[in-house]
Amino acid sequence: MAQPHFLCMLLFLVLSSATACDRCVHQSKASYFSDAAASSGACGYGSLALTISGGHLAAGVSSLHKQGAGCGACFQIRCKDSKLCSSKGTKVTLTDLNHNNQTDFVLTSRAFMAMANKGKGQDVLKLGIVDVEYKRMPCEYKNQNLAIRVEESSQKPYYLAIKLLYQGGQTEIVAIDVAQVGSSNWIFMTRNYGAVWDTSRVPNGALQFRFVVTSGYDGKWVWAKNVLPADWKIGVIYDSGVQITDIAQEGCSPCDDGNW
Repeated sequence: MAQPHFLCMLLFLVLSSATACDRCVHQSKASYFSDAAASSGACGYGSLALTISGGHLAAGVSSLHKQGAGCGACFQIRCKDSKLCSSKGTKVTLTDLNHNNQTDFVLTSRAFMAMANKGKGQDVLKLGIVDVEYKRMPCEYKNQNLAIRVEESSQKPYYLAIKLLYQGGQTEIVAIDVAQVGSSNWIFMTRNYGAVWDTSRVPNGALQFRFVVTSGYDGKWVWAKNVLPADWKIGVIYDSGVQITDIAQEGCSPCDDGNW
Protein backbone atom coordinates (compact mmCIF):
# COMPACT_ATOMS: atom_id res chain seq x y z
CA MET A 1 0.00 0.00 0.00
CA ALA A 2 1.32 3.44 -0.96
CA GLN A 3 1.93 5.42 2.23
CA PRO A 4 0.61 9.03 2.30
CA HIS A 5 3.83 10.51 3.69
CA PHE A 6 5.89 8.81 0.99
CA LEU A 7 3.63 10.12 -1.75
CA CYS A 8 3.69 13.64 -0.33
CA MET A 9 7.50 13.56 -0.25
CA LEU A 10 7.60 12.26 -3.83
CA LEU A 11 5.34 15.07 -5.00
CA PHE A 12 7.45 17.64 -3.15
CA LEU A 13 10.70 16.40 -4.69
CA VAL A 14 9.24 16.32 -8.19
CA LEU A 15 7.71 19.78 -7.96
CA SER A 16 10.77 21.34 -6.35
CA SER A 17 12.95 20.11 -9.21
CA ALA A 18 10.47 20.82 -12.02
CA THR A 19 11.38 23.23 -14.76
CA ALA A 20 8.58 25.79 -14.74
CA CYS A 21 9.70 28.05 -17.63
CA ASP A 22 7.80 26.19 -20.32
CA ARG A 23 6.30 29.38 -21.70
CA CYS A 24 9.74 30.74 -22.66
CA VAL A 25 10.97 30.52 -26.23
CA HIS A 26 14.17 28.51 -26.68
CA GLN A 27 16.71 28.79 -29.50
CA SER A 28 18.26 25.67 -31.01
CA LYS A 29 18.52 23.58 -34.17
CA ALA A 30 16.40 20.76 -35.58
CA SER A 31 17.01 17.98 -38.07
CA TYR A 32 14.74 15.18 -39.30
CA PHE A 33 14.42 11.42 -39.64
CA SER A 34 12.15 9.21 -41.74
CA ASP A 35 8.54 8.94 -40.62
CA ALA A 36 8.85 5.15 -40.53
CA ALA A 37 11.48 5.41 -37.77
CA ALA A 38 8.91 7.04 -35.47
CA SER A 39 7.47 3.63 -34.55
CA SER A 40 10.66 2.65 -32.69
CA GLY A 41 10.81 5.62 -30.31
CA ALA A 42 12.08 5.52 -26.72
CA CYS A 43 8.67 6.54 -25.35
CA GLY A 44 7.22 3.14 -26.28
CA TYR A 45 4.32 4.31 -28.45
CA GLY A 46 5.26 1.87 -31.21
CA SER A 47 3.10 2.04 -34.33
CA LEU A 48 0.59 4.15 -32.37
CA ALA A 49 3.05 7.05 -32.65
CA LEU A 50 2.09 7.56 -36.28
CA THR A 51 -1.54 8.19 -35.23
CA ILE A 52 -0.55 11.00 -32.83
CA SER A 53 -0.65 14.61 -34.02
CA GLY A 54 -1.04 13.60 -37.63
CA GLY A 55 2.47 12.16 -37.64
CA HIS A 56 4.04 15.47 -36.56
CA LEU A 57 6.42 13.88 -34.07
CA ALA A 58 9.76 14.70 -32.46
CA ALA A 59 12.65 13.16 -30.60
CA GLY A 60 13.82 15.54 -27.88
CA VAL A 61 17.07 15.82 -25.95
CA SER A 62 17.24 14.41 -22.42
CA SER A 63 16.21 17.71 -20.79
CA LEU A 64 12.94 17.52 -22.74
CA HIS A 65 12.47 13.75 -22.58
CA LYS A 66 12.96 13.88 -18.79
CA GLN A 67 13.57 10.12 -18.40
CA GLY A 68 10.16 9.46 -19.91
CA ALA A 69 8.12 12.11 -18.05
CA GLY A 70 8.29 14.34 -21.14
CA CYS A 71 6.80 11.69 -23.43
CA GLY A 72 3.65 13.02 -25.05
CA ALA A 73 4.54 16.69 -24.43
CA CYS A 74 3.63 19.13 -27.22
CA PHE A 75 5.81 21.88 -28.66
CA GLN A 76 5.36 24.64 -31.21
CA ILE A 77 8.49 24.84 -33.32
CA ARG A 78 9.40 27.14 -36.18
CA CYS A 79 12.36 27.50 -38.51
CA LYS A 80 14.11 30.89 -38.42
CA ASP A 81 14.73 31.16 -42.17
CA SER A 82 11.93 33.60 -43.06
CA LYS A 83 12.43 33.06 -46.81
CA LEU A 84 11.62 29.37 -46.54
CA CYS A 85 9.65 28.98 -43.32
CA SER A 86 6.36 30.27 -41.98
CA SER A 87 6.10 32.36 -38.81
CA LYS A 88 3.57 29.86 -37.43
CA GLY A 89 5.74 26.77 -37.67
CA THR A 90 4.17 23.48 -36.63
CA LYS A 91 3.10 21.66 -33.48
CA VAL A 92 4.84 18.38 -32.63
CA THR A 93 4.47 15.69 -29.99
CA LEU A 94 7.53 14.24 -28.25
CA THR A 95 7.68 10.48 -28.80
CA ASP A 96 11.39 9.67 -28.68
CA LEU A 97 14.76 10.54 -27.12
CA ASN A 98 17.27 12.48 -29.23
CA HIS A 99 20.84 11.35 -28.44
CA ASN A 100 22.41 14.01 -30.68
CA ASN A 101 23.37 17.04 -28.60
CA GLN A 102 23.81 19.19 -31.71
CA THR A 103 20.04 19.69 -31.98
CA ASP A 104 17.29 19.87 -29.38
CA PHE A 105 14.88 18.12 -31.75
CA VAL A 106 14.86 15.58 -34.52
CA LEU A 107 11.50 15.76 -36.30
CA THR A 108 9.68 13.39 -38.60
CA SER A 109 10.14 14.56 -42.18
CA ARG A 110 6.43 15.41 -42.27
CA ALA A 111 6.80 17.78 -39.31
CA PHE A 112 10.07 19.19 -40.68
CA MET A 113 8.41 20.14 -43.97
CA ALA A 114 5.37 21.54 -42.14
CA MET A 115 7.55 24.40 -40.87
CA ALA A 116 7.96 25.63 -44.44
CA ASN A 117 6.06 28.23 -46.41
CA LYS A 118 3.65 26.83 -48.98
CA GLY A 119 5.55 25.05 -51.75
CA LYS A 120 8.87 25.22 -49.91
CA GLY A 121 8.72 21.90 -48.03
CA GLN A 122 11.25 20.11 -50.21
CA ASP A 123 13.61 23.10 -50.06
CA VAL A 124 13.59 22.98 -46.26
CA LEU A 125 14.07 19.21 -46.32
CA LYS A 126 17.18 19.60 -48.48
CA LEU A 127 18.80 21.74 -45.76
CA GLY A 128 18.84 18.75 -43.40
CA ILE A 129 19.31 20.90 -40.31
CA VAL A 130 17.84 24.34 -39.56
CA ASP A 131 17.93 26.98 -36.83
CA VAL A 132 14.68 26.93 -34.87
CA GLU A 133 12.92 28.45 -31.91
CA TYR A 134 10.37 26.53 -29.87
CA LYS A 135 8.22 26.58 -26.79
CA ARG A 136 6.09 24.05 -25.02
CA MET A 137 2.36 24.23 -25.75
CA PRO A 138 -0.71 22.49 -24.28
CA CYS A 139 -1.67 19.22 -25.97
CA GLU A 140 -5.26 19.20 -27.19
CA TYR A 141 -7.27 16.01 -27.65
CA LYS A 142 -10.82 17.22 -28.16
CA ASN A 143 -13.46 14.80 -26.83
CA GLN A 144 -10.69 12.36 -25.95
CA ASN A 145 -10.01 11.15 -22.41
CA LEU A 146 -6.70 9.91 -21.09
CA ALA A 147 -6.45 6.30 -22.27
CA ILE A 148 -4.64 3.25 -20.91
CA ARG A 149 -3.36 0.51 -23.19
CA VAL A 150 -2.53 -2.90 -21.68
CA GLU A 151 0.87 -3.90 -23.07
CA GLU A 152 1.70 -7.28 -24.62
CA SER A 153 4.28 -7.98 -21.90
CA SER A 154 1.47 -8.18 -19.29
CA GLN A 155 0.90 -11.63 -17.79
CA LYS A 156 -2.37 -11.83 -15.91
CA PRO A 157 -2.59 -12.13 -12.93
CA TYR A 158 1.12 -11.71 -12.11
CA TYR A 159 2.28 -8.70 -14.09
CA LEU A 160 0.61 -5.61 -15.55
CA ALA A 161 2.23 -3.11 -17.94
CA ILE A 162 0.29 -0.14 -19.24
CA LYS A 163 0.91 2.68 -21.68
CA LEU A 164 -0.62 6.16 -21.28
CA LEU A 165 -2.15 7.83 -24.34
CA TYR A 166 -3.82 11.18 -25.06
CA GLN A 167 -2.49 13.09 -22.06
CA GLY A 168 -3.81 16.60 -22.64
CA GLY A 169 -2.82 19.98 -21.28
CA GLN A 170 0.73 21.02 -20.43
CA THR A 171 1.44 18.41 -17.80
CA GLU A 172 3.55 15.45 -16.74
CA ILE A 173 2.42 12.30 -14.96
CA VAL A 174 5.12 11.51 -12.39
CA ALA A 175 3.50 8.75 -10.30
CA ILE A 176 0.73 6.15 -10.68
CA ASP A 177 -1.06 3.97 -8.13
CA VAL A 178 -3.42 1.09 -8.92
CA ALA A 179 -6.04 -0.63 -6.73
CA GLN A 180 -9.04 -2.89 -7.05
CA VAL A 181 -12.21 -0.88 -7.60
CA GLY A 182 -13.70 -0.07 -4.20
CA SER A 183 -10.45 -0.76 -2.32
CA SER A 184 -8.14 1.72 -0.61
CA ASN A 185 -5.19 -0.67 -0.81
CA TRP A 186 -3.19 1.31 -3.38
CA ILE A 187 -0.10 -0.21 -5.01
CA PHE A 188 2.43 2.07 -6.67
CA MET A 189 3.51 1.41 -10.23
CA THR A 190 7.00 2.00 -11.64
CA ARG A 191 7.88 3.77 -14.87
CA ASN A 192 9.43 0.98 -16.93
CA TYR A 193 10.44 3.37 -19.71
CA GLY A 194 8.88 6.25 -21.61
CA ALA A 195 5.09 6.21 -21.32
CA VAL A 196 5.03 2.60 -20.04
CA TRP A 197 4.39 1.82 -16.36
CA ASP A 198 4.26 -1.59 -14.67
CA THR A 199 3.79 -3.59 -11.48
CA SER A 200 4.24 -7.22 -10.45
CA ARG A 201 1.69 -6.78 -7.63
CA VAL A 202 -1.51 -6.83 -9.65
CA PRO A 203 -4.74 -6.39 -7.67
CA ASN A 204 -7.63 -8.74 -8.38
CA GLY A 205 -10.84 -7.69 -10.11
CA ALA A 206 -11.62 -4.44 -11.90
CA LEU A 207 -8.94 -1.79 -11.48
CA GLN A 208 -8.87 1.92 -10.65
CA PHE A 209 -5.91 4.27 -11.01
CA ARG A 210 -4.75 7.53 -9.54
CA PHE A 211 -2.10 9.77 -11.07
CA VAL A 212 0.15 12.52 -9.74
CA VAL A 213 -0.06 15.17 -12.45
CA THR A 214 2.36 18.11 -12.37
CA SER A 215 2.29 21.31 -14.38
CA GLY A 216 5.03 23.82 -13.67
CA TYR A 217 5.30 24.32 -9.89
CA ASP A 218 1.78 22.98 -9.26
CA GLY A 219 0.57 19.38 -8.95
CA LYS A 220 -2.48 17.32 -8.02
CA TRP A 221 -3.99 13.85 -7.84
CA VAL A 222 -6.25 12.70 -10.68
CA TRP A 223 -8.43 9.71 -9.85
CA ALA A 224 -9.76 7.38 -12.54
CA LYS A 225 -12.29 5.34 -10.62
CA ASN A 226 -13.11 2.45 -12.95
CA VAL A 227 -10.73 1.83 -15.84
CA LEU A 228 -9.81 -1.82 -16.41
CA PRO A 229 -12.54 -4.47 -16.19
CA ALA A 230 -11.88 -7.65 -14.23
CA ASP A 231 -11.30 -9.49 -17.53
CA TRP A 232 -8.87 -6.92 -18.97
CA LYS A 233 -7.22 -7.97 -22.20
CA ILE A 234 -3.72 -7.52 -23.62
CA GLY A 235 -3.49 -5.01 -26.47
CA VAL A 236 -6.79 -3.29 -25.67
CA ILE A 237 -7.01 0.49 -25.09
CA TYR A 238 -9.31 1.48 -22.21
CA ASP A 239 -10.88 4.88 -21.58
CA SER A 240 -9.88 6.27 -18.17
CA GLY A 241 -13.00 8.44 -17.95
CA VAL A 242 -10.89 11.49 -17.04
CA GLN A 243 -9.54 14.26 -19.22
CA ILE A 244 -6.36 16.16 -18.35
CA THR A 245 -6.34 19.77 -19.51
CA ASP A 246 -4.17 21.55 -16.89
CA ILE A 247 -1.81 24.28 -18.07
CA ALA A 248 1.59 24.83 -16.44
CA GLN A 249 1.73 27.28 -13.52
CA GLU A 250 4.75 29.47 -14.10
CA GLY A 251 7.34 29.85 -11.35
CA CYS A 252 10.21 31.40 -13.29
CA SER A 253 11.44 34.88 -14.07
CA PRO A 254 9.77 36.84 -16.88
CA CYS A 255 11.06 35.86 -20.31
CA ASP A 256 10.50 36.52 -23.97
CA ASP A 257 7.51 34.48 -25.13
CA GLY A 258 8.27 35.18 -28.77
CA ASN A 259 4.83 36.70 -29.32
CA TRP A 260 3.35 33.24 -29.90
